[in-house]
Amino acid sequence: MKGEAKAALQGELMPSCRIEHLREVTPELGEALVRMIPMLSPDRRPPGLSDLGEILADSRVCLLAARALEEDARILGLVALVLYRVPTGLRARIEDLVVTEEGRGAGVGRKLMEAALEAARASQAHVVDLTCNPRRLAANRLYQEMGFTRWETNVYRLVLD
Repeated sequence: MKGEAKAALQGELMPSCRIEHLREVTPELGEALVRMIPMLSPDRRPPGLSDLGEILADSRVCLLAARALEEDARILGLVALVLYRVPTGLRARIEDLVVTEEGRGAGVGRKLMEAALEAARASQAHVVDLTCNPRRLAANRLYQEMGFTRWETNVYRLVLD
């Protein structure tokens, strides 16, 4: 099945979701990250429960989850909005947007992004940045549809671990 047809079919069959700002560590969140972190970065270990506690306690990080509206309310996706102040003002950064296979093509990523952008606006950030691997075609398409423009800059990285 072609990608768009599969996405349309999933969108018709997939229940809507609700977005929540995560504030406490739960075993379910830990399990969701064990499933989802390899989708983002196969070489990275998911955070442990104590690491999750530090993330959720950090006022600069807003971790959002998309939950199914079905009875089990399972987590279908996650995104982190990181706020940071620099001399030019308050900035926001989208990090680690991930949607389960079940949630892909059903608008889960878009709902997570909309919620993250609303949180950035509410915090009065003046810009929201993100990076995305060019091979992630659906994600790149989503960001462009939502008004993000490709910024002409070089991204440099130095891996420290």
